[in-house]
Amino acid sequence: MGVDLFLEATFLAGAFLAAAFLAGAFLATAFLAAAFLATGAFFAGALAYVIGKIALGLRADYLAIATLLISEIVIAVIKHEDWLARGVKNVIGLKRPVPYEVDLQTKEWFINLVEKFNQGALNLITDTLERQELLKQLVIESSTVFVKLCFAGLFTVVVIILLIITQKALYSPWGRMMRAIRDNEEAANAMGKNVVKQHLLIFVLGSAIVGIAGAMMVTYDGLFTPGSYRPMRYTFLIWVMVIVGGSGNNFGAILGGFAVWFLWVEAAPIALFLINFFTSGLEETNAFRVHLVNSIPYFRFLMMGVGLLLIMRYRPRGILPEKIKHI
Repeated sequence: MGVDLFLEATFLAGAFLAAAFLAGAFLATAFLAAAFLATGAFFAGALAYVIGKIALGLRADYLAIATLLISEIVIAVIKHEDWLARGVKNVIGLKRPVPYEVDLQTKEWFINLVEKFNQGALNLITDTLERQELLKQLVIESSTVFVKLCFAGLFTVVVIILLIITQKALYSPWGRMMRAIRDNEEAANAMGKNVVKQHLLIFVLGSAIVGIAGAMMVTYDGLFTPGSYRPMRYTFLIWVMVIVGGSGNNFGAILGGFAVWFLWVEAAPIALFLINFFTSGLEETNAFRVHLVNSIPYFRFLMMGVGLLLIMRYRPRGILPEKIKHI
């Protein structure tokens, strides 16, 4: 079938419509959480259906080029049409399905909860004013942690639901048919399977899942920034996650996502540590050392490339390779 490079556009599409939905939402928290995910998935899937009808007749390199270019067109439209998504001015103040920190800090139940968890530390302070100041500081810090835990719980539930559905689909008759089409399209077509229809279906389903990811990100950030969407981060980095984790293995994809994103985020601190370690004998003003320190932001690309090369050399099928159940 070839390589699909439409991920960035579907990610942005899910984020865009979720942002539009959240900007005007007046719903209960539980319903809001389900509604913004469904909105992102539906819009990304609908966009993928239209693009799939156009591009899925192509194969191999031509499909990759077509989907990448169409993706960039979609992003350019959303980024530069002010009437559509405020262009580069961004969309801010989006509602979210978890409490706000400032609201938690005034809730009596939350203050009592923080006081209960920190009873030991508070009992050591005899001065009432100092005790109240410490409690206030603990409430502020705890509200941030509580909100992050709420987001983590929400996203974990979404990942578990998607994992269960995809695992059921993987070992179902439909999943076996999709693997047969992937491995040998001509043989599957000769067996009477509608290969073109199944290509379009999996393209739409995959785009819908990416749209859910975009919706989750925009609700976590609380703002929609079209100018921040880059192919390196939202297309190629996702492909690296799948390759590293193990293509065809749902658990491998999740593991690859965590591993690659951890390396992506921690690349700068790791690079700074290595530079300080190997140039410890040089002066702080040494030109070579200064050059390395100034180049730290680019070390993440080097680390990603080296990591991918090592995986392709020693684990070409990924950390958790695909396992086929023979029935």
